Amino acid sequence: MTDTALGYPAPAGAIAAPRTLPSLLALTLAMAIGFTMMASFGTVQEGAKVELGLSDAVLGVIQGVSAALALVVFSIPVGLLVDRFNRKRLLVGLALLWTLGTALTAIATGPAMLFVARLLAATGTTGALTAALSLTADLCVPERRGRAMLLVNVGKMAGLGAAFGVGGWLYGAITAGALPIVGGLAPWRGTHVILAIAGVVALLPLLLLREPARHEVAATTHAPFRALVAQLWVRRSFLAPLFVGQVAVVMADNAALVWAAPVLSRHYGLQPGDFAGWMGALVFGSGLVGTLLGGFAADWGQKSRVRGGLLLGAVIAAAIGIPAALFPIGPTVTWFAIAFGTLSLCGAITGLITSVALTVLIPNELRGLCIGAFIAFAGLIGFGIAPSLVTAISSLLGGESRLGPALAIVGTATGALSVIGFFLAMRRAPLTAID
Repeated sequence: MTDTALGYPAPAGAIAAPRTLPSLLALTLAMAIGFTMMASFGTVQEGAKVELGLSDAVLGVIQGVSAALALVVFSIPVGLLVDRFNRKRLLVGLALLWTLGTALTAIATGPAMLFVARLLAATGTTGALTAALSLTADLCVPERRGRAMLLVNVGKMAGLGAAFGVGGWLYGAITAGALPIVGGLAPWRGTHVILAIAGVVALLPLLLLREPARHEVAATTHAPFRALVAQLWVRRSFLAPLFVGQVAVVMADNAALVWAAPVLSRHYGLQPGDFAGWMGALVFGSGLVGTLLGGFAADWGQKSRVRGGLLLGAVIAAAIGIPAALFPIGPTVTWFAIAFGTLSLCGAITGLITSVALTVLIPNELRGLCIGAFIAFAGLIGFGIAPSLVTAISSLLGGESRLGPALAIVGTATGALSVIGFFLAMRRAPLTAID
């Protein structure tokens, strides 16, 4: 049966038809902007720490718990909205939310306001990711879904890279007085003012999106919530270990992103301007390569005769990520960069493959809820616990000077857990979305 017979746009190439490519590019741009806003504070947080008199523990709460609270409270409701209502309008609203959070970061007067600002940025970005994944899934056939998801995930990685590269460059330029438009503001504040303005302008392509038809619906998109939960429960033997595997990866990756800049400053004597460029390029480059590998590995795995072969690449990537998590105790900055880049690459691979697994092996009416639940658990544990867990372990090891070893411990332990989770999910994977 052809793609057109199934209701998908006729393909013109390996990834998408010409008429769907603009929509995919708009989603890619949106994810790049959102993740830049979400991760931007991590690059310049040392400036906020000094100005507002914050401790590492408070920064951990602002960076981690604020995002976790937003994700736990809103991810599942947003997922339900994605499954039932117009996803384009929802995406535009969430984009405005992350822009508001970025603007409030620039004018925060204390930790409470900063907490709320980062909460809004995280809510908008992660909610938009759920909508973007659902839209992407309906723009292409399952056999090409891994490659189509490359674009959205490239946007995500570009955003994380820009948070380091663009954020660090803006911080340095404002410090040097090269951007008088934000004259008088502290560099970390001025950085977020400029990002908020640029974000509003760059979001205009979202207004041109069209809502695609939904495919692979096993029941109905307006089934009662209890019925949807029952369908998820039937799939628990597959979903539970998949949850464990990906949440463990998120713990390692988020802890690394939150604390990489402070480790570089404290243990290697670098300032944001010294590492902004190469860290931004490293995050984007490793994320891009990892996303490409993950997309092709997912599509290749679907063609294999191995049960759950779609997830084989995730198992391998999670295993490689274990030694890579030792990056914060590397003897030189070069070792730090190589190991950090490898960890980022592995995280991109598993993230892409998990996204594809949810859109291929879960019915359409459950995807938003399922992705929202994943994000909620990842937010609660990966964002809420991981950064604070690092500070707690560093305190046990002797204080803030032991941040690097504590980060390495968290990364390697969660890496081992992710391998176990992905392996079990692979063994228990259903054959199709309606099984």
